[in-house]
Amino acid sequence: MSFVFGAGYTNCDLLYSGLPALPAEGTELYAKHFVIQIGGGPPATLINLKKLGVPTKLATFLGDSLFCGLVKSEYARHNMDYVNLYHGNGTPITITTAMITPDDRTFVSYREDTSLSEAVVDQMAEASLGAGFAIMDPQFLELHKRQKAAGTTLIFDMGWEENLSLKSYADYLTLADYYTPNQKEALQMTGTTRVDDAIDVLSNYFSQALIKLDKDGCLIKENGVKTVIPPMQNIVAVDSTGAGDAFLAGFLYGLYHEYDFADCVRFGNITGGICVEAIGCLGKQINETELLELRRKYYG
Repeated sequence: MSFVFGAGYTNCDLLYSGLPALPAEGTELYAKHFVIQIGGGPPATLINLKKLGVPTKLATFLGDSLFCGLVKSEYARHNMDYVNLYHGNGTPITITTAMITPDDRTFVSYREDTSLSEAVVDQMAEASLGAGFAIMDPQFLELHKRQKAAGTTLIFDMGWEENLSLKSYADYLTLADYYTPNQKEALQMTGTTRVDDAIDVLSNYFSQALIKLDKDGCLIKENGVKTVIPPMQNIVAVDSTGAGDAFLAGFLYGLYHEYDFADCVRFGNITGGICVEAIGCLGKQINETELLELRRKYYG
């Protein structure tokens, strides 16, 4: 049976919420709520996807420190299969403190430098053998070239960077089968100012293009036709942390089960919408039965 593969660093997210504002320098505020969660791109997506009943495998970096121990216990709780790429005594995870106010989120992160040697890439490639789908990461281009040659379907999903451009990410866009940007990322990547223009540019790379529109759903273009897939209704948004990772889980669920493109996006809208109703990447999840029920309820 094929599976969905992801490789990348794991986040250990320390999430402070219920803050009226950010503390001024030299002062202290107490949050009303606090939680520690796994986050960080592929790990969060694959945990959500496993909850939906799709087989997954993760390659990541874990040491023996206190925070790595917390991450390992969380992976065990979620029954996650993973390959550890790290051999050492350090802390090769990203530790992030997030302060969530009524208006926005602020982050401070730290990660020790970790060598991405050819041997590590070999280990990732071996772990991904047999994967039907793989999440791309900007750090692992050589890995994704091998996966493409092996017939794996590649989904390019990355966060915001100032240097997003067609030129700087040409290698990734030409390798990928799907790209899942939000509107800010899509505009920056394509050098345009309107999402309609951005999706036209992306259609030069992808026969099935999409741009996430946050609370307004998702714009898709397929066979030359543009359509807005509306969001799930009655969402009470609390925190947008991890919403893109959760969207990708629903989207991959659809791809794995060979739904049509629009339905894959509908599933993504649902899982992304559910995510924002709680704090953090994994604050609120649904199972496959719940996903299919919400699909019927909101999309017919």
